[in-house]
Amino acid sequence: MDIKAYIESGILELYVAGSLSEKENQEVYALMQQYPEILQEVLDIEAAIIKLTAATSRYKNANTFQKIKDQLGFDADDTKVISIAKPTYNWITYTGWAASVILAVGLFYTVTQNNKLQENIQIAKTQQSLLETQIANSKNSLEEANTLITVLRDDNITKIQLAGQGNFASTYAKVYWDKNSQRIFLDAQGLPEPPEGKVYQVWSLKLSPLTPTSLGTIDDFKTDSNKIFEIKNANESEAFGITLEPAGGSKTPTMEQLYTLGAV
Repeated sequence: MDIKAYIESGILELYVAGSLSEKENQEVYALMQQYPEILQEVLDIEAAIIKLTAATSRYKNANTFQKIKDQLGFDADDTKVISIAKPTYNWITYTGWAASVILAVGLFYTVTQNNKLQENIQIAKTQQSLLETQIANSKNSLEEANTLITVLRDDNITKIQLAGQGNFASTYAKVYWDKNSQRIFLDAQGLPEPPEGKVYQVWSLKLSPLTPTSLGTIDDFKTDSNKIFEIKNANESEAFGITLEPAGGSKTPTMEQLYTLGAV
């Protein structure tokens, strides 16, 4: 359908004026529901008529009324009784206008409700995502807690106390070494938060001769709330030590920054 040609045909002006047949009114109304451009054109025509009506001043109406009286030959003193029949309202006109308004309100309400529905769906998805994350974190925390409880109660687990060294005598840590699974659990609660650009590095030591082997750096020390870290250790360790190193770690321990040390 050529909507532009249909609008320019003048049928919409006749619809607003109430000059169409009932069937034609129904056809226009159906097209208004189908094509937003036609609906908007009808609303624009109605708005233009309302503005034009409002622009007509009272004095112009009075002058027009006087001209009608003059044409009928009425004098100012003449008193005539004119039979006034009930006005015949063009219900087709009002129906067209009312249908346009109702349709416009309906479209606005539908769009508004759709936007609210989309917002509610997005909120629900966000809440579901947060809940799933919380459940996953709780599950992981529970599994970690159960693992730690098992380690602490296992008599086959070797427990090593790491004491503070030199300028860091107030620091301490504990190592729980599970030789069967070749891992350690480091309790680093007694270490202060490392300064910016620094990390703690854990070392497995052979004492004779002194041979340090890096077990890695603790990169998430600041964000881990319980300060207990699981670390792989396949070495025949005779001692464990912790030093403070530049971010990324060092190939050999910086002895001036040796915070804790403990023999097995």
